[in-house]
Amino acid sequence: MTDLVAAARAIVDSNRYMTLATADAGGVPWASPVWYAPAGYRDFFWVSDPEARHSRNVAARREGGIAIFDSDAPIGTGRGVYVAAVAEEVAGTEREHGIGVFSRRSVEQGASAWTVDDVRGPARLRLYRATAVEVYVGERDDRRVRIEL
Repeated sequence: MTDLVAAARAIVDSNRYMTLATADAGGVPWASPVWYAPAGYRDFFWVSDPEARHSRNVAARREGGIAIFDSDAPIGTGRGVYVAAVAEEVAGTEREHGIGVFSRRSVEQGASAWTVDDVRGPARLRLYRATAVEVYVGERDDRRVRIEL
């Protein structure tokens, strides 16, 4: 199990994009690649336009999923992290912490720093967070093992 946890952490740490799975109020699914910043291995932050389809879906239905994987892995060797999560727009006092996490990762990866003013009205973008409820690691044989990160 220790190897699976280490593998999952390495996948989360080394990737830049996650596939965010959401659904609208009627249950119609939608998947979106989003650049993310993890806070530990439980919270995943991203910035998006509140009018984007996945943002509207989060507002209507908080439950969703995340897949993080190395799309360059040779065929038959890939592993992925699968997360059942609840998502929300981050507001109030939590916004400062979240944008700090997001900004640090942005700067580490060669992009610009972010501030709270970049993600609150009248700015075009907002800060979102998905919090893991369950985490699985996928193996080559499409077997998923539940782990605690």
